Amino acid sequence: MSELSIFIDESGDFGPYDFRSPYYIITMVFHDQSVDISLPIAKLEQDLANRGFPDHCVHTGPIIRRENEYEFETIQTRRRILNSMVTFIKHCNIRYHCFHIEKKHIEDSVQASARLSLLISRFVRDHYQEFLSFEKTKIYYDNGQIEISKILASVFTVLLPEVEIKRVVPSDYRLFQAADMFCSMELIRLKADASAISASEMEFFGSIRDLKKNYLNPLDVYEWN
Repeated sequence: MSELSIFIDESGDFGPYDFRSPYYIITMVFHDQSVDISLPIAKLEQDLANRGFPDHCVHTGPIIRRENEYEFETIQTRRRILNSMVTFIKHCNIRYHCFHIEKKHIEDSVQASARLSLLISRFVRDHYQEFLSFEKTKIYYDNGQIEISKILASVFTVLLPEVEIKRVVPSDYRLFQAADMFCSMELIRLKADASAISASEMEFFGSIRDLKKNYLNPLDVYEWN
């Protein structure tokens, strides 16, 4: 059975508008299961082990901001880990798409859910024949927020004939970590466009020019428009 896997991550929350977290982003990574990515995964595993991070679950946001398990890592080490993920993505033959809303234009969680549902529904309809070319769609999500789980169920199970939604642990799937990376970089893109990049983010990327040259532009080629 031909199968399309969709790995989903999000950034933000459904709470009231906060200037420190102005966006809500849903990112989807699409993988045709007939395409074998075992070699890129093995290469990524080896790269991380060589850098002193065996069996490591990559978290892009904390890498950039030097948080959590990366608090005491040098900027060079953190960049190398992120660059390993970029290289991994280049060899996976995957696509991604980000949906976002700006919370200052949203009244409450109900309106936020409705707006995101509309964006996702429109995307599926725009690419409907390609979705239908797969006999099954399997959605991987960590059930981080109940609103997202409801949106996924209401949109995909209504529009597509054979859908399975699977709860996952992020550390178990490298493509879920890829979704996390695309999601984090979409947030960085939005902040850069709004001239709202933080000091720690600017330190990591060096400059807006380097951010676009080294990360945003190379990742853009994988977007499913």
